[in-house]
Amino acid sequence: MFKSSLETLEQFKQVLSDLPLDCYSRSCDILSNATIGQHTRHIIELYLCLINGYEFSDVSYDRRERNLRIEEDLDYALDRLTYIQEHLEKQNKSIKINYELSGGENSLDSNYFREVMYNLEHTIHHQALIKVGIKHLSSQEIPESFGVAPSTLQYRKVCAQ
Repeated sequence: MFKSSLETLEQFKQVLSDLPLDCYSRSCDILSNATIGQHTRHIIELYLCLINGYEFSDVSYDRRERNLRIEEDLDYALDRLTYIQEHLEKQNKSIKINYELSGGENSLDSNYFREVMYNLEHTIHHQALIKVGIKHLSSQEIPESFGVAPSTLQYRKVCAQ
């Protein structure tokens, strides 16, 4: 689980590092006028919510910081991804997840490993959107595996044999 998460984040850093300069913060109509930077910020902030909430076993993805610097400054975003890689591996423990739904505050019992997996799947989902945006805005080559779940990659391998 950690290995897949760290590899996914490393590949993400590489794809972002190869972006043409004007792509990161440029609005993309095919992404409902969102930017690659906004999708990147969303990924980063959910991971940071989990890492920062670990000590007190209390996480709210809804109350994330929404730091515009992450979506506007590619170097800062890359730094935050490295920070996540350096702080993600922790022991499993119970975690309370708080969320807002229908105007009310709710909570669920979860655990750290489950939330790391949630963040991995969430990251892959947004990477698939980012891939669409990059292909729309530039001619950058993107690895075929970017934005594809590890289980799907494994399934494709088996089918190819």
